[in-house]
Formats: sequence, C-alpha cells, structure tokens
Amino acid sequence: MATIIPTVDPGEELADLCQDLDHWPHSWRYDDTDLALGRQLVECFTPFLFHLLARRLARKPFLRHRDHLWMLGGEIVRRCREDPTLQRRSIHQTLLQFVDDDCGPLLWPTVSEPQQNAFDATCRKLHKFLITGDKTVRHDQ
Repeated sequence: MATIIPTVDPGEELADLCQDLDHWPHSWRYDDTDLALGRQLVECFTPFLFHLLARRLARKPFLRHRDHLWMLGGEIVRRCREDPTLQRRSIHQTLLQFVDDDCGPLLWPTVSEPQQNAFDATCRKLHKFLITGDKTVRHDQ
C-alpha cells in the first residue's frame, strides 16, 4: 500500500517558521525613514527563505539561517544610516556589496569568531542565491 505524504504549503511553513518576518523592518529601524529599506530587504530575503525551505533543511539549521538574515538586515540598515549614498543603489546591489562568496560584513557589536563564521556561511549561501538568480522556488506557490 502506498503511503501518502502530506504536502505542506510553503507559504504556511514560512509563516510558521518566521512569524515575525513582517516585523523585521520595524526591529531594524532607527526612525521611520528606515522602514522602506527594511521592507526591501525582507522582499529580497523572502525568496531565499523559500529556497532554504525547498532544500528541506532540518529546523535548527533553517532557524539559524533565518536569524542570520535578521542580523544581516540590521547591519545593512545600520551601515546605510552611516553612509546614505548606499541607499542610492538598488537593494540587490546593496546586498551584493555586503555579502560575497567568502563572507558577510563584520557584525557590530562584535561577536565571537565561531558566531561570525556561522553568519558568514549564511551570507555565502545568500550570495550564491543572488548571483545565480535561482528562482526555481517561487514565494507565491
């Protein structure tokens, strides 16, 4: 007899694992002018989160990547506050300035070397996703 494996709606799964995703821009803001940048970052991060879900990662690694994306968003908003010229670029260009195939930005306040290394691993995955244009996982599924 065949076993039927229930399918999980990716949107519901993401909503369950990232319950505060819509709140991220508010958590990163210094003032309300930062909300637009924060929303753009969430729009860029969301397809990557769906990509991670499609890879069927265990819950703990997925949550670690989710948390690192939240940290990355906060760091980008902070740096854009320090250098407003960064906001003149597209959000994709801005992200690629901060993440590459080697690492992400050094976090402030500083974290331990193992924490930075784990963060960098997420940034490498995000970079690969951004440059390959992997759109095989759509967030409107």
